[in-house]
Amino acid sequence: MGRAAKFTDQNILDAALDIIAQDGALAATGTAIAKRLGAPSGSIYHRFASRDLILATLWIRTIKRFQRGFLEAISQADSREAAELAVAHTLEWTAAHRNEAIVLAMYRREDLMASWPEELGGELATLNDDVKIAVRDFTTAHFGAANAETLGKASFALVELPYSAVRHMLRRNARPEWLADAVTAASLAALDAGESASGHRPH
Repeated sequence: MGRAAKFTDQNILDAALDIIAQDGALAATGTAIAKRLGAPSGSIYHRFASRDLILATLWIRTIKRFQRGFLEAISQADSREAAELAVAHTLEWTAAHRNEAIVLAMYRREDLMASWPEELGGELATLNDDVKIAVRDFTTAHFGAANAETLGKASFALVELPYSAVRHMLRRNARPEWLADAVTAASLAALDAGESASGHRPH
């Protein structure tokens, strides 16, 4: 029977995460990861053929971890409560997982398409599918219909505004006490924008 591997794929990704948070993505080489783990560098490249594959796999893992809480929040029956919880999750997750938030802020899915490692197949193309479905469902519940305008409002309120706050937190390495209230108020205002003029009130 072969000897059990001393380090798992998750250990390698955790080491890469620590290095990225400390020194940036370019520093997360197989050699640097191996040194941090006390492993031969060849063992890293036996698991992951390239640094790009390590970074892409770490990015996918991080996205999925963040999405679990976001999907739970946005699925609440009351749409305003769902919006508030979704915003809160984004800010609280960032505060609790700063290193992982740095990884998420490094890339956008569109930026990775051209250089995405072949080993991961089409995973990048479907990575956000559950979130897209959830946002559409939220939009239908809140506005009564999901069209270009209402989906745009929902995306701005639930994704773009909170992500701006995340970048603010990461730049300052802090979460000001006023930030959560400010972002929640801004997100709810974005959802309500223009409704009084049309006579339609969201649910």
